Amino acid sequence: MNMSMNGPPQVDPPSPKIYQAMGEENMFRLLEDFYLKLEKSDISDMFPKDMIEASKKSAAFFVGLCGGPPLYHQKYGHPRLRRRHMPFPIDERAKDVWLSCFEEVLEDAKKYSFPEEHLAGFVAFLRGFSPWMMNS
Repeated sequence: MNMSMNGPPQVDPPSPKIYQAMGEENMFRLLEDFYLKLEKSDISDMFPKDMIEASKKSAAFFVGLCGGPPLYHQKYGHPRLRRRHMPFPIDERAKDVWLSCFEEVLEDAKKYSFPEEHLAGFVAFLRGFSPWMMNS
């Protein structure tokens, strides 16, 4: 992984075959379940009260990231991930809780038709990219 101060880490993006296998509905279900885990975590105060609604925004981002239509861009514009995350103090522990919740949901990846052959690459992306969101 190459970390740059001027941009996001250079990690391999998730395979577009993920969206092809899962489709929009499964991607939204996966992110909803992830956000319901986050709601029970000790970083839940970083998220909106309506976690279902918050999950939809995140799912729109992941749909485009994983090979689907650019739903997030169409509805909200450029993600500007670092800027959107700056109001929240994200340290190593918060990042680790976030990753742990995501990885827990992915333990049942078949439930969402997540293609097993792309799971390791997706997790590697999350682990490689998430440190860029840390700001404290």
